[in-house]
Amino acid sequence: MREPTPPRIFCLPATAAPVVAVLRRGPADWSHVGRWDLRRRVYEPGAWLRGRVFPRRCDLSPDGRWLCYFAHKPGATWEHGDTYIAVSKLPWLTALHASGANGTWTRGSQFIEGRDASREGPALPIPYRLAPTRTAQFAAERRRGWVESPDSPPRDPKDLWDQRRNARLERPQPGGDRTLHVESVGLAGGEFGVEQAVDGLRVRYAIADGDDIELLDDLQWADWDAEGRLLVATRDGRIQIRELRDGLARVVFEVDLNAFTPDPQPAPAEARRW
Repeated sequence: MREPTPPRIFCLPATAAPVVAVLRRGPADWSHVGRWDLRRRVYEPGAWLRGRVFPRRCDLSPDGRWLCYFAHKPGATWEHGDTYIAVSKLPWLTALHASGANGTWTRGSQFIEGRDASREGPALPIPYRLAPTRTAQFAAERRRGWVESPDSPPRDPKDLWDQRRNARLERPQPGGDRTLHVESVGLAGGEFGVEQAVDGLRVRYAIADGDDIELLDDLQWADWDAEGRLLVATRDGRIQIRELRDGLARVVFEVDLNAFTPDPQPAPAEARRW
């Protein structure tokens, strides 16, 4: 018998809280959301959607409470249509605010705060507003401290969707000496396939320690937490926290997302109100 395809996983760490939104696709017709609490080392499964959530076009609020997501739900009958942007309470998808999107070409929206929040987007009863996400490869990563590497090929000014190059980004380890690297490989923006990560972008990760570079071919997503630990999603469907010491990576937390299968449940009452 054919082995089941592991879930495709992308994560959105909050920038001001030890919380990560875990966005998973698989089986192919289903999307799933989870809440990863780094402080308590707990994974909380949440909503299932028979449709597609586009993880790299989503955002998590800095405090880790609110998820802004872009979804395509074929056959949706509400007033916003079958492609829409919505705000919900992590890890649920109950839309507390929503707006229709013009098909799947939209890049999604992101949370903004402070002075920018007074000028942009619809008013929300939370300390954030929404702004359209600018088109760029790895837009979600750029909001989380990743920067384009010096050897990244430049973007063609005529490339409206930034999909004609294989961009390279890097992020230094908080409080450490290592640097995490990510690059798009193959056809950026290509169709989703078994060997691809989310949103049609095939990626490859590596970690540099001085002149030593280690390819992380077992990963489909990675980032640092605020303490310099490595947060990862493996290609075989697990999320992990890895501590890097003395040249070794020690797994100190792990959840196998293969164990979760579609089981849509009503959102709790607190997820249905601001």
